[in-house]
Amino acid sequence: MERNRTRLDQLFEFYREDPNDAFTIYAIATEYVKINPEKALEYYQILLKDHPDYVATYYHAGKLYEGLGQKEEAEKIYQQGLVVSRQQGNRHAFSELQQAYNNLMGLDYDDDE
Repeated sequence: MERNRTRLDQLFEFYREDPNDAFTIYAIATEYVKINPEKALEYYQILLKDHPDYVATYYHAGKLYEGLGQKEEAEKIYQQGLVVSRQQGNRHAFSELQQAYNNLMGLDYDDDE
């Protein structure tokens, strides 16, 4: 816990210096996932609103919504992420989001079929 606090303090220092840096906001959200999921959602929401092209947000925000039992919100986030990653030509992110979406929706496909 102490290590997270120190890291968060450092991240907030960066955030104060540049509140528009998407990576810093993402890092803060990621740290909060471990200790305060609701607070993490606040920072993911900032990213989704102010930095919709920051594609890494969609997978992690979707997973967090899933973990909090908010399936419909997770579904929406994954769908948005699929659009953004496709627009960016980011096949890795698209693949991860597609797999997460399929798992959420119960659409697990077996390669042997």
